[in-house]
Formats: sequence, structure tokens, C-alpha cells
Amino acid sequence: MSTGSDDPVRAFLAMLSAERGASANTLAAYGRDLKGATAVIGDLAGADRAALQKLGQAWGDLAPASLARKASALRQFYAFLQDEGLREDDPSGALPRPRARRPLPRLLSHAEITALFELAEADAAHGDPVAVRLLALLELLYGSGLRATELVSLPLAAVPRDAPFVTITGKGGQQRLVPVGTRAGKALTHWLDLRVAGGRYVFPSPRGGHLTRVRLFQLLRDLAARAGLDPEKVSPHVLRHAFATHLLEGGADLRVLQTLLGHADIATTQIYTHVDASRLVTLVNQRHPLGVTQGQVRIGG
Repeated sequence: MSTGSDDPVRAFLAMLSAERGASANTLAAYGRDLKGATAVIGDLAGADRAALQKLGQAWGDLAPASLARKASALRQFYAFLQDEGLREDDPSGALPRPRARRPLPRLLSHAEITALFELAEADAAHGDPVAVRLLALLELLYGSGLRATELVSLPLAAVPRDAPFVTITGKGGQQRLVPVGTRAGKALTHWLDLRVAGGRYVFPSPRGGHLTRVRLFQLLRDLAARAGLDPEKVSPHVLRHAFATHLLEGGADLRVLQTLLGHADIATTQIYTHVDASRLVTLVNQRHPLGVTQGQVRIGG
């Protein structure tokens, strides 16, 4: 591509617009980041690794997400310069690489969960198959912590009638056994009794195949609105978070929770420990020798 400009930054932004279809907001954000870097080190196109290291110092007080965005803009800029033959080397390895913190999951309180279930149970009590299906879906999301894809694509063969568990094939084709509680088991049995025969999925689609994730999302949002909750707060993934959070609050072991959720790395499961800090402090106060000894300072006040 011929830039047709003596200003490398302007040429880079033009490329983003023409070749990648970047929006005006994206272009403006990249422009601000590159302009800010120029104010610190001068000529960006000719900057060396030592100059870029100064940016890491200047950006030291930024939030990890802001730092990552600025560094990304510069990395793309230097990759562009190499592609255009304007530089032979890429000094961007000297830029900081912040480890972005995993965002905390959105949470539903016990009261909000209760509101969802009370409405779903009232609807299902009339025996309408659509309502019975929704209650079964809700029970498996919150009661067993299934991912949306795992739930909607659950095959009939994975649901033994005589055992309180289902066999889930999760990410990477890994299989795990997931317990199905008494409540969820009753809801699932009720749905299977009403389900139209045929097909290989527990939750079939009228058009063939299985219920889609989009439709599951829509059903939950509608239920939340009718239950007086903010629909934006409710999704299949949020219910999975609630399953994990409330189990941890109840004393579940983190390794057990990892198995139930199908996490390959326990670091993924540890995101839930933040929600139960008060219980952990209480546990230390009650069980640690300094916490239970009369006259000793108690942790947490």
C-alpha cells in the first residue's frame, strides 16, 4: 500500500480506516494515544527501544486496561511501519505488557434468584410445555452451573433416568459428570415427560437441531423482566456465576468447584473467591489459633 503521506501517524490512521474499516471513535482513540506518546518521546517513527521504555515510566499510574490499549496502538503502529518498509526493526518489545485483570463476574443476589424461580415455578405449575422447559433450563443453569452451549446442546443420551447426574462434553471435548440436584431433577423429568418424541437433544428446536443460545438468552431476559429484575443483569453466564458464587458461600471446596465448572485451570475458578471474602475472614477468626485464643487480636477487627 502506498501511503501518499509524509506523516507516518496520519498514514497509519488512514490505513486503519481504509483497510480495516475502523470507526471514527476508534480512529480518534488511536490518534489520541499516538499523540500522547509523541508528547513524551518525540518522533514516534524514529523512536528506539530506550525511548519506548520512557513511555512505560510515564504511563506507570494508568489503569491496566488503559495501559494495554495505549501499548496496543503503538505495537500496531510499528507493525505498520515495518509492513510499509519505513522501518526495518520493531522496537515495540520495550513497551509494557500489563496483565489485564479478569473482570469480576456480574452477580445475582439470593433474593433475585428467588424471584426468578418463583415466577418460573408459577408458570410451570399450569403444565404449559414452554414454561416447563424454561424451568428445567433455569434449574440446570443455576443448579448445575452448565455453560449455555453445554445446556442447549445436551443430548438425550447424556441424561440417564436412574442417576442424579448428566454427562457434559465441555470445552476442548473434555467430558465431566455434573450432579443434578433434586429440584433440577424433578424439573428435568417433568420436561422430558412433556417433550415431543424424536430428535437427539433434550431441548430440541421446532426447526430441527436444538434450542439456540440466542433463544435461551431471550427467554431468560423475558423472565427477568416479568419478575421485576433488570433484564440486562440476567443471562445464562450470570446464572452460572451465581451457581459458583453461592456454592462457594455455602462452603464448597475450590477444587470441587473447578471440577463442576469444567475449568482446566484453577486460576479461572479463583475469580469467585472475591465474593466470599467475609466468609474467609470469619473462617480464619474461628479456626486459626490466634483467632480462637482468648485475649488475642482477631483478624478483621
